[in-house]
Amino acid sequence: MPIWPVVLLGLIEGLTEFIPVSSTGHLLLAGHFLGFKSPGKTFEVLIQLGAILAVFSVYLRKLFTIVLALPDDPRARRFAFGIGLAFLPAAVTGATLHGFIKGVLFETPWLVCTMLVLGGIVLLAVDRLKLEPKHHDATEFPPLLAFKIGLCQCLALVPGVSRSGATIVGGLLLGADKRSAAEFSFFLAMPTMAGAFTYDLYKNWSLLQPDDVAGIAVGFLAAFGAGAVVVRFLLQFVSRHGYALFGWWRIVVGGMGLGALAVLG
Repeated sequence: MPIWPVVLLGLIEGLTEFIPVSSTGHLLLAGHFLGFKSPGKTFEVLIQLGAILAVFSVYLRKLFTIVLALPDDPRARRFAFGIGLAFLPAAVTGATLHGFIKGVLFETPWLVCTMLVLGGIVLLAVDRLKLEPKHHDATEFPPLLAFKIGLCQCLALVPGVSRSGATIVGGLLLGADKRSAAEFSFFLAMPTMAGAFTYDLYKNWSLLQPDDVAGIAVGFLAAFGAGAVVVRFLLQFVSRHGYALFGWWRIVVGGMGLGALAVLG
């Protein structure tokens, strides 16, 4: 794998994983127009773990405190149970449809661009709603609310929808405020993307060559660095400004992608 597109794609992954613009959609479109090929689209999935470790590094102290409190604190156990519930729907659906998702949906850039545009319209509409949030702490979400957000995450199995976008919009519509919806999406990303990483590596290990592993490692590091920057500043940004900027970004990128596909193929 050439180094410069690997670094570029890693940065794109880290910068877009936690904002509701679809990191997978951006990676697939960038790879398509750069002529970048990875065996079984494994690179695009495996480097996502770098961004997830960025979240883990930022929330390490908080997560460590929760883990230590599990034996004695019912709130800590409820939070862990809620994350597990939210993780299950996408894990089961993703494993069941893995071949179709990677072999068909990931190979359809027209679909990616269309979902970017449609998702942007949805994000703009939801951001303008006069919602009255009832939940303000992501670690205090009731298990049923967490499970419903997990169901929303299944929509992100379609590339271009956005995992963070689906969970954030779901959280907002279900009564979370803007900050806690984004933070819960961060927490849910860790088991979800770790599971996707492990399953994809298991399914495609035989396709990887030594050069592929080196390229994945470089992309992983780039995604980690960019993801750490985004996580540290995103919550403050959305608390003040909402999600409209990301909705417009999706529409612009998706529209440009559709135009480029029409001209260039």
